[in-house]
Amino acid sequence: MNPTAATVPYTVPAGTSIGHIHLQVTDLPKALAFYQGLLGFEIMFDMGSAAFLSADGYHHHIGLNTWHSRGGKPAVREGVAGLYHAAILYKERAGLAAVVRRLLQAGYPLSGASDHGVSEAIYLNDPDGNGLELYWDRPRAEWPLTPDGKLTMYTRPLDVQGLLEVVKR
Repeated sequence: MNPTAATVPYTVPAGTSIGHIHLQVTDLPKALAFYQGLLGFEIMFDMGSAAFLSADGYHHHIGLNTWHSRGGKPAVREGVAGLYHAAILYKERAGLAAVVRRLLQAGYPLSGASDHGVSEAIYLNDPDGNGLELYWDRPRAEWPLTPDGKLTMYTRPLDVQGLLEVVKR
């Protein structure tokens, strides 16, 4: 089947969301130190070769496994097809600010920080080179629109110090 040859237009139903990501990692304890220890996700189930982590008690938002990757090479980001990054959405700006403060205090390297108009985002790689975006969405009423009412986005430097001020209050 050729997916570009669809004859009937289809739109995904409203309310549909991406439920979780499942990543192959090379070292599960190292990955858990990052996702649980640094980012703060809760381990819901650990089976030794795989673990399932959550925010707020959901069965899992992140799956990590070493089934085919234990001791392997980290993710390659250039010259191959694959996942560019997974995005973790924080409900409030303060949640994003708190994790950014934690990352900076731990000396964890960030690869970028952007204001996209609709959101503020921090970019980094996990210990296996998997790209992550940590972000929060501004309220829709604040999203930038063109004069004719269409959504517009941009990439500008994020005011990280301004973001961090949120957790000082």
